Amino acid sequence: MKIRTLVTKRQYYGMEAVALRAAMARVLSRVAGLPAEAARVSRRNLYQDFGLDAAAAQDTLDQMVADGLFQQPDERQGDFALTERFLEFATARVVEPLPRERARQLLGKVCLLATQINAEWKSNPLEIVALAPFGSYISPDKLLAELPLGIVVRPRSPSRKARWTRTVSRRDGARQIRAAVRELSTFFHIRMVSDPKLLPQPFAVVFHDGGDEGADPSPAPAEAAAASQA
Repeated sequence: MKIRTLVTKRQYYGMEAVALRAAMARVLSRVAGLPAEAARVSRRNLYQDFGLDAAAAQDTLDQMVADGLFQQPDERQGDFALTERFLEFATARVVEPLPRERARQLLGKVCLLATQINAEWKSNPLEIVALAPFGSYISPDKLLAELPLGIVVRPRSPSRKARWTRTVSRRDGARQIRAAVRELSTFFHIRMVSDPKLLPQPFAVVFHDGGDEGADPSPAPAEAAAASQA
């Protein structure tokens, strides 16, 4: 199950993060000990647990269903089924938002990491062409709920490949890079691509590696599948 992070001072379905998680805990208490297929809650109980007033209740519940937190009742079942996505929110960490200055510091660290990966991770078949934050980082917001980061990769140049040790697969190489970046901060929301044109725009390039002399500096389209599946 994915580890999700909720941020204070941000609204989720009209509620603060702590209030949302508390409401979800009340919902979970109703199905405690039941098998997954029986974990269903009535519309009335959901309205009560989330503290929804009559005017906003239906719209809020419809949005939760649309976002995949609940499964809509069907002809056989009149109640709402809880989903894995609901459990992600119910067990999410609640943290303070990320100040922009701290975001800049984290980007500095990930740039140093990219330099290290390209120079030293010789058993990894991928190297990093560019790092490009996008989304909320490009906005004027001083407090960020997440730090979206585009990582553009390409096949490792011959001069940076391991000569005597076996390299990992491209998919595992992409996973290693993702894991190393996420160790720096859980605020990073990573999108790994083989071509910067695949990144959401606008974005800002904070790191670029032109490659060794004689190496092809452009990302290889063949890396798209390995990167996106990692």
